[in-house]
This record gives sequence, structure tokens and C-alpha cells, in this order.
Amino acid sequence: VLSTDRIIAMSFPSSGKQSFYRNPIEEVARFLDTKHADHYKVYNLCSEKGYDPKYFHYRVERIFIDDHNVPALQDMLKFTASVREWMSQDEKNIIAIHCKGGKGG
Repeated sequence: VLSTDRIIAMSFPSSGKQSFYRNPIEEVARFLDTKHADHYKVYNLCSEKGYDPKYFHYRVERIFIDDHNVPALQDMLKFTASVREWMSQDEKNIIAIHCKGGKGG
């Protein structure tokens, strides 16, 4: 069973001009590295855009879901299987999940 203290829902980690009103990707990475070093995985549920996974030590998985749309069952099964596997590897592991708008992740 997953508990909410191991799940972080956030808005899209952004760079450039968007970082003025969204989460700056460098700040998100610094927070995760400080609070959950080596024990986090980021799930990008945004089909519209991505970012360089190096910010998160390449622990990023992308599931292509259009914003404000229902995901396909196949995508949800892939996502839940991945989360289950990651969480079971270590009780300290957490996930950080986001979509494009930050409302559905």
C-alpha cells in the first residue's frame, strides 16, 4: 500500500521564462536531492513536453498523457507497475509526479 508521504504531486518543472511562474527545474532538483537523495524517481505524465532527465540523475519516466484527458488503460497499467516496482525496492523511495498543468498529476 502506498502512503501519501511517499508521493509528491507537483507542477511541471520548468526552465527559461516559464520558470518565473512555474517550478524552476533547478530548484525542484535541489529540493529532491536535498530531501530524498538517491531515493526519488520523477514521473512526467505530460505528452506535450519534456525536459533533460539529467537534472534528476536520469531517474525520470515519461508516460505520454494529453493534458486534461483520461489516460489509456495500457498507460495506467505501465505507470502503476513502474511505481510499484520502484517503491518496493526501498522503503525510503518516493515518487514525484506531474503533468503539464499541475492540476491532474
